[in-house]
This record gives sequence, structure tokens and C-alpha cells, in this order.
Amino acid sequence: MQQDEVAARVRQVIDATGVSAREFARRIVIDPSKLSRSLNGTRRFTAAELARIADIGGVDVGRLIGATAGATGEVTAGAAATPSTVRSPSPSRSPSPSPEGGRPLQIVRETVRLIAERGFHAVRVADIAAACHTSTAAIHYHFPGRDELLEAAVRWCMDEDTRRRAEATAGTRHAGDELRLLIELQTPRTEQQRRQWCVWLDLWAEAARSTTVGRLHVEYYRQWRGTVADVIRRGVEQGVFRPVDADDAALALTALIDGLASQVLATEPGLPGTGAPAMHDALTAHVDACLTAPVSG
Repeated sequence: MQQDEVAARVRQVIDATGVSAREFARRIVIDPSKLSRSLNGTRRFTAAELARIADIGGVDVGRLIGATAGATGEVTAGAAATPSTVRSPSPSRSPSPSPEGGRPLQIVRETVRLIAERGFHAVRVADIAAACHTSTAAIHYHFPGRDELLEAAVRWCMDEDTRRRAEATAGTRHAGDELRLLIELQTPRTEQQRRQWCVWLDLWAEAARSTTVGRLHVEYYRQWRGTVADVIRRGVEQGVFRPVDADDAALALTALIDGLASQVLATEPGLPGTGAPAMHDALTAHVDACLTAPVSG
């Protein structure tokens, strides 16, 4: 029963924010399917997830889970609800102003930035806390371990990449134009794109060692290749692309993008023929040579 009550309170928090459940999942940096299962009672919210929900919703964790505070400052809930203890921030400290998007998103964004600059294994929790102008305890309050923090960073990168592509291609009707736009978005031309690619390279290595990150990696590439394949199919229907197997073409093109981007990032900037413009030219030439339908006379 208590688990159902917790789910009902979380639903109230989501309703109060005025956003969809999928958008709320993005803000608390968890898989939307996990949020759905927890709301439906087939999965328990973790203590860290409840902490992030409370932060985004601007409510007290104890009130969220219907718990009472003990002398130690911990709030306890019934065994059927959540993990047995959730530590709230110390009441003796005045809370710092909530950053834009809430503290969890700030932590994840700073984690991604630091990974891009230093590499995942060179980033300490203390570094993230310093970047967020908070304490290491506050970081652990939202993300108890490095594995959970890495998973959140991967998911945030996935969501941001998907959102950016959707915004950039909204309203594009010509499949050839859309495919070239997707290529441009995946080319490490700007500082932001280079930083994002540095994170991806680091996460590829982690995906080879971590089952959780590996699953996210598979999920992301399934979505990314599906997006490219859908554009190619539409281009074939419009007559701007040759009749090709869209899935095979998408696999080849996305692999080419990854390979060329890796070479760009691993090469000293400014060397002739090795930068992002050369990569972009090579990719568009590949599209023209392999996909674009000949103009009928």
C-alpha cells in the first residue's frame, strides 16, 4: 500500500510541474520506462531517484514518501515502499539557490563537461562538487555512486543529442536536405560538438566494460541508425535517393561518421585535410556517390 501511496505522490509532483512523464524522466535523468514502471507499482523508486524527484518538484523527501524524521536527520519509510532510509539535506544549512533545471541536471551537466575535459576516470566527485558549488554529500545524495552518475551522464547526452536533432530537422521536407543536416550536426565542427564527441569516445570505452552503459550505448545507436534509415527510406520514396536497403545504408553511414569523427578528434587541429570541414566534405560526397539518385534527362 505504501508503495502505491509513494507513486501517487510522485504523480502529483509530475502533474504540478506541468510536463509530460517523459520530460519529467529527462529532468530527473532516468529511463522513462523505469519511471513508468515505478508509477505503475511494478518497480520501486530508489532513494536517489526520490531525492531527485523532490529536488525538481520542490518538495521535502520525507513528505514525498510519507515518512517521519528521526533524531539523526534520516527519514524512514515502510519496508514496502523504498529503501529504508533517505537522508535529507541538513536542516542546519540554508539551502543554496536551485540552479536552472534543478540540482540533478546541474550535477549531470557538470559531470559531462568534466569528462570531456579530463576523461571519466580522472574526474573525482570532489571535482564535480566544486564545479556545482556544493558538497560531495550533495552529489551522493542525488547519485550515490560513480556508476549511477555515469549512467545519468550517458542518458543526458543521449537525450540532448536526440532533442537537438529533432529541433534542427523540424519542418524539413526534402530528405536529402535532412540527411545533410544530420551529417552536419554529427560533425565535430564547433567547440560544443568537439566536447560532446570527447564524451562519446570516453563512454565507448566504458560501454565495453559496463553492462549498464553498454545497454545504453546499444539503445542510443538503435535510435540513431533508425533515424538515418527513416530519412533514407523517405528519400527513396521522394526519388532523391537511389533504391537502396535503408538499414544497410544507415549502418554504413553512421559507422563512417563515427570513424571520421574519431580521426578528427585524434589529429592535431589545423593539419590540412584532417579537420571537420574535410570530414563533412567526405560524408556529403559519400551521400552524393552512394545514395543520390541521378537526375533524369
